[in-house]
Amino acid sequence: MALVRWEPTREVDSLQSEVNRLFDSFFGAPARGSSARRWVPAMDLVETDDHLVLKADLPGLDRDDVSIEIKDGVLNVSGERRSEHEDKNEGYYRVERSFGSFSRSLSLPDGIDAEQVKANFEDGVLEVHVPKPAETKPHRVLIDPGNGSVEGSGTEKK
Repeated sequence: MALVRWEPTREVDSLQSEVNRLFDSFFGAPARGSSARRWVPAMDLVETDDHLVLKADLPGLDRDDVSIEIKDGVLNVSGERRSEHEDKNEGYYRVERSFGSFSRSLSLPDGIDAEQVKANFEDGVLEVHVPKPAETKPHRVLIDPGNGSVEGSGTEKK
C-alpha cells in the first residue's frame, strides 16, 4: 500500500471546482468564452375545469414586446427584452440581467378553437386563457333488433 501525502490546498481547490460547477449548472451560466446568457422566461401551465391557463413572467417588457401565435396546434409566445443601458461610455462592474429575444412553444390538445383564446398582460405577467375543447363523448349506436343482433352491444344473439 502506497502512502499519499495529504495536501489541503488540493482538497479546497477540488471543493471550489465542484461548487462552481454546481452554481453554473443551477443558474445557467454561459459556456466558457461566451459573454451572453440566453434569457428564457419562467412559465406555468395550469389546468382548470374549462381552460388551460399559461402564465409567463415577463418583467421589463411591454405588451408591444410580446407576440402570441397559434399555428398547427402549437401556441408560441415570443418577444424581446432590450438592454436598458445605451451609454457606451458608462462602465459596468457587473451585469447579471439577461436581455435578448425569446420564444417558448406549447403543444395544444386537438380541437382548440384559436379564435376563443384570450390573453392579458398586467404588471409584467402574461396570462393566456385557452378554452378546452368540448370533450368527445362516446356516441352509442343502437343496432336494429330486427336483424338478430342485441341492441347496443354490437354482438349477435345466439
